[in-house]
Formats: sequence, structure tokens, C-alpha cells
Amino acid sequence: MSLIDLLTGNTGNQVAEQAENKFGISKNQIIALLAVATPLVISYLRNKSQDAKEAEALNNALDKDHDGSILNDTSQLESRQNEGGSILSHIFGSEKNTVENQLSQNTGISIDKIGPILAMLAPVIMGYIGKEKQQNNVGAGGLGDLLGGILGGAQNQAQQQQSNPLNDILGSVLGGGQSQSSGNPLNDILGSVLGGGQQKQQGGGGIGDLLGGLFGGK
Repeated sequence: MSLIDLLTGNTGNQVAEQAENKFGISKNQIIALLAVATPLVISYLRNKSQDAKEAEALNNALDKDHDGSILNDTSQLESRQNEGGSILSHIFGSEKNTVENQLSQNTGISIDKIGPILAMLAPVIMGYIGKEKQQNNVGAGGLGDLLGGILGGAQNQAQQQQSNPLNDILGSVLGGGQSQSSGNPLNDILGSVLGGGQQKQQGGGGIGDLLGGLFGGK
């Protein structure tokens, strides 16, 4: 299953529906958040996996807690929300507040709800990575390449299927993340694509216009 299939298929829809019911936020806004946040989380993990100790820790966590079962049983989402918060704190570290602020500004979701929604999403992302790791028989040393392949494959798929605003968002986010060379996923994705989108709005284009299209011109 590709990353885009995860986000646009049954799992992504079920996550969005549960978050919509719990937080009172429109499903479209939730899906847009997932489309931006998921590649961001994977980019951070890919960077961390360049360090051998981090790669080994990630490998152990995936083997122990993330076999992919959550993808077929999203009833786990709420019970694993605290775990998801811990995952995000480890992944983003000192940049967690900055990431959440940027995502709040660019999706229109209030800052007090961004963190809890992302915490619901984190175990799903880890479950997806864990399932891909099992299917490809990858160990700690191959995690960086696996994560890079997930992002690259999603980038190609999104750019080939730009028939709706969600794919446009994914294509822009993944394209921006892949093309930058700062080595910092926050700068690559949030800075260049989301921040750039804000700067481009006056002249058209950018993530702001894409989000507007998804939300029906909101």
C-alpha cells in the first residue's frame, strides 16, 4: 500500500471521521492536515534514521509496537493517543511547538486541537511504516532507504494523479520536501512549501490556494 493509498483510502477516512467526531473539525480539514503532517513525520524519521542509534531504536519500536494492525482496526486510535503524543515528542523534539503552530496556521485548525489530532495520527503512521518494514524485510540499516522510498513513491504518484485538491497538496508538499537540500524537514516542507504558499497567495498558487480548493473556497 502506498502512502497516498493510506491517506486517501479507508484508513485515512476512518481517522478523519473519528477526529471529526471527537474534535468537531470538518473532515476535509483533517484530511488536509494528514496530507501535510504524514510526509513531515516520515521525513523527520528518515533524518533520525541516519544516526545508527536512532535507527536501532526506531527499528526496535517498530518491531515491538507497530505491526500494522492499527491500519485495519482504527478503534485503537483513541486508546493509543497518549502513545502517539510521546511518539511526536520524540520525533519533533524541540521543534514540536513550531511544527504545530505552522500546521495550525496553514490548515485553519486551532492550535489546541492540532496536537491531539496528530497524536491520533502518529500510531497510524508508525503502523504503516512497520508494515512496510515487515513486507520488505528491512532492518535498522535499511530504514533510511525505506522511508525515502515511501516519500519518493508518494511524490511520483501524487504528481501523476493531480485530479483533485488533495493530490495537489500531496504533490506540492512531497515535491517541496524532496527538492530542498537544507536537511531539515521542517524547513523543507513547512518552510518552503507551506510558508512559500503563504507568500505566493497574492499571485496565485501555493498551499493556501490548494487548501482553499479542498475546503470549497474557504
